[in-house]
Amino acid sequence: MTKRDAATNYEVVIGLEIHAQMSTATKMFCGCTTRFGGQPNTHTCPVCIGMPGVLPVMNKRALEFTIRAGLATNCRIAPYSRFARKNYFYPDLPKGYQISQYELPICIGGSVVVTTEDGEKTIGITRIHMEEDAGKNIHEGSVHHSLVDLNRAGVPLMEIVTEPDIRSPREAAAFMRKLRGILRYLDVCDGNMEEGSLRCDANVSLRPYGTEVLGTKTEIKNINSFRFVEKALEYEIKRQEKVLKAGGTITQETRLWDVAASVTQSMRSKEEAHDYRYFPEPDLIPIAVSEEFIDTIRAAMPELPDTLKGRFIEVYNLPQYDADILTSDKQVAVFFEEAVRGGANPKAASNWIMGELMRLLNEKAVAFESLQLRPIDLVGLIKLIDDGTISVKIAKVVFEDMFTTGKSAQEVVKDRGLVQISDQGQLEQTIADIIAANPSETERYRAGEVKLMGFFVGEVMKATKGKANPKLVNEILRRKLS
Repeated sequence: MTKRDAATNYEVVIGLEIHAQMSTATKMFCGCTTRFGGQPNTHTCPVCIGMPGVLPVMNKRALEFTIRAGLATNCRIAPYSRFARKNYFYPDLPKGYQISQYELPICIGGSVVVTTEDGEKTIGITRIHMEEDAGKNIHEGSVHHSLVDLNRAGVPLMEIVTEPDIRSPREAAAFMRKLRGILRYLDVCDGNMEEGSLRCDANVSLRPYGTEVLGTKTEIKNINSFRFVEKALEYEIKRQEKVLKAGGTITQETRLWDVAASVTQSMRSKEEAHDYRYFPEPDLIPIAVSEEFIDTIRAAMPELPDTLKGRFIEVYNLPQYDADILTSDKQVAVFFEEAVRGGANPKAASNWIMGELMRLLNEKAVAFESLQLRPIDLVGLIKLIDDGTISVKIAKVVFEDMFTTGKSAQEVVKDRGLVQISDQGQLEQTIADIIAANPSETERYRAGEVKLMGFFVGEVMKATKGKANPKLVNEILRRKLS
C-alpha cells in the first residue's frame, strides 16, 4: 500500500508508539528483580507496590540503556530531562499514577532507515523516554472479580514514539523489525514480543491524496507481534475507508486488536479519554547528563546491523541477500563470524546457516539461544566436505545429527560410519558390477541417451549407501561408459 492504489482516494498515515522493556536486572525505581514469571506478587516491595512514604531511586542502568538507544537511532540526547507523574486510576497501577517523562524527555528527534518495497525510507523518531510499567490484571475464572499481579509493576520501559511518516502496514512492520534488531544488538531489550517485552500501539488515519491536513486518528493498543501489526492496521485502514466512502466520519478513539476475530474493537472514545494531569515528579531530582557521560556510552556501543551488513559484504564478499539475513539477528551474525574466524569459507558458512540451520530451527521450534551446535562444529563439517571425507549429501545427515545431539562432525561421521568412499579401485569394481548388471541401460547410454548418467549415479549411491565420492563416481562412469 505504499504506492497509490487506483481503487482508493486516501493516503494512509501511521505513527507508532513502542514500549520496550529494558534488560536491566532490577526495576526502574527499586531493587526488585525484572525476571519474567514467578508466583504472582513475589517480585515486589513497598516501593513498586506504592506503599505510603516510600521514595523511588532511579536505576542508572536504565538511563544508560535509553541513551544507548537514542544514539543508535540518531537522537539528540537532552542534557537536562526530568520525570513526571502521569495520573490515572486502574487496578494494576497501585500508586494511582505512573512515573514517566513528559515535556522533557531524554532523547529527541531521531530517525531510522528501513527497507521497503519502494526502496529505503527514513522514519522520524519524535522522542524516546523512560517510564515504569504497570502491573497486570488477570481476568480468569469468576466473572465477579479479577486478580492483580504486580510483579511487572515498576519494570523499566523505554517508549519510542515515531513521527507520522509510515504509509503502510508493511512499512510499520518493517520499522518494528528494524527497531527490534537495533535494541537486541544494543543488549537493551530482548525483543520478546510473546512475553510482552516489546509492545506496540499504532495511530492510524486516512486523508485524501494531495492534502497535508491529518485525518482523525484511531489508536490500536498493545499489538504484540509483527504479523498482528500488519493485520491490525490492514483491518483498521479498510474499516476507516469504508466509513469515509459511505459519507461517515471517523471517531477519535482507542481500539483493541481482537486476535481471535481478526478485527479492531472500540475500547474508549475521545470523550472518555484520560486527562493525565502531568506534573513534575516531586520525589525524583531532574536528570543532568554531561557530554563526557554520553561519550563514554557512545564509545562502548557495539557494531549495529547496518554497519555490520556493510562489513560482511565488503570483507567477506557476501551477496546483499546473505548479509541481510545474517545480520537480521545479532546471535546469527555472531555465530557466522565466529565460524569464519575459525576457518570456514564465508560463503559456505553463510549457505549452511541460511539453509539447514534456519530450516532445523524452524522445524524443531528451537530458539537460537538454546542451540547446541557451535560455530566450531560448522567449521569442522565444512572441512570434512572440502577434504573429500564426506559428500554434501551425507553432510546434511551429519548436520542434523550435530544439531540434535551437540556432537562434532567428526564424532557423528565416526559413530555412524559415514566416511566418503574415495578408493578408486573399490569404486571401479562397484561401477563395473553395476554396468554389467544393466546391459540395456548401458547400450542406450552409448547410443546417445546421456540422461541415463543419473540412473547409473543413483545405482552407485544406492550400492554404497550414499558414501561414494560423487566427483570420482562421475569420472569413472564417464570413462567406463564411453
